[in-house]
Formats: sequence, structure tokens, C-alpha cells
Amino acid sequence: MAVFKPTGTLHCVTELTPELLKALNVHMIVLDVDNTMSPHGSQTPFPGVRAWAQSVTASGVKLIVVSNNYKKRVAPFAAQFNLPFVSFACKPFPVGYLRAKKMAGTPRRECLVVGDQIFTDILGANLCGMRSVLLDPLSPDPSVTVRFKRSLEGFLRPHYTRLTAGEKTVKSKA
Repeated sequence: MAVFKPTGTLHCVTELTPELLKALNVHMIVLDVDNTMSPHGSQTPFPGVRAWAQSVTASGVKLIVVSNNYKKRVAPFAAQFNLPFVSFACKPFPVGYLRAKKMAGTPRRECLVVGDQIFTDILGANLCGMRSVLLDPLSPDPSVTVRFKRSLEGFLRPHYTRLTAGEKTVKSKA
């Protein structure tokens, strides 16, 4: 089903290079937090994420953190990067994505949603007309609900396409 299909997949957020973003004509990235920028519930980013964020923003791409978590979780995390954020975004509903788009003043066609869950991040991106990148989950999820959704994702992920810097894509091995 197309509504659950991302534009492409990558292993981790740091694989989104300024060159790839330029090739995709991306000027704003909507970033999930848990299992995208950090382990679930952690305030410590995955290795390389801080440097990646600096590199991407230096290239002119706006970053906005959009999470279903409460402000208490999201605000201090986003502050480490000096990034704006939308908490309690109600993903997969478009409201959080559209708030981020408005904050950045960027047209939908230039926005990219990046996250690790098909049924929130990717579905939400497709519902509001934004492109998306699905990342591999890098840490275990403590929530029974997320683990259940991951089991369903297992049927979909092998059919998705990996993004590469040359704008070519290859079938996922996941």
C-alpha cells in the first residue's frame, strides 16, 4: 500500500548527506527523536548525530524536531541542537508535520520526514504530502505497542528502496 511506502530507506540519519539532500531538493527535514536521533527515551544522541546536524544546517537545510512525546522530553533534546520542535505532534495525523512546515516557511515539496516507524512517521508524511525516509531501528523499543508495530513492519520493509547519493536506489536487504 502506497500510504505506508517511504520515498526511500537508509540505515541511519547520518547517511542523509548535504549532497543527497541537494539532489532531492530538500530544504527542511522533519526529524523524529526516539530511534532516529537517539535511543528510545534517551537525551543522548546516537554517535555522529550532533556533527551531522551541524553539517546539514550549515548547508542551508532547516531541521525541526517533531515528536509524539511530551514537551518535557522533546524540549531539552531539541535544545542540545538549538533546534525548533513540535511536541505531542499526534503522528500519523498531519497536524504536527504541517506546524513544522509553517514554522520553517518551506513548501511541502521541499520537506522530508525522517523517522524509524512506518505507521507513524511514514504514514504521516504520506498523509500530508511530504516525502519520507525510513530509518532502520537502531535500538530496542521498550513499548509493547511499538514492538507489535515492528513485527508488522517486517513484512513491508524488504519491499522498500534504499536511497543512494547518486539518486539511484537499490532494493532493501532488510
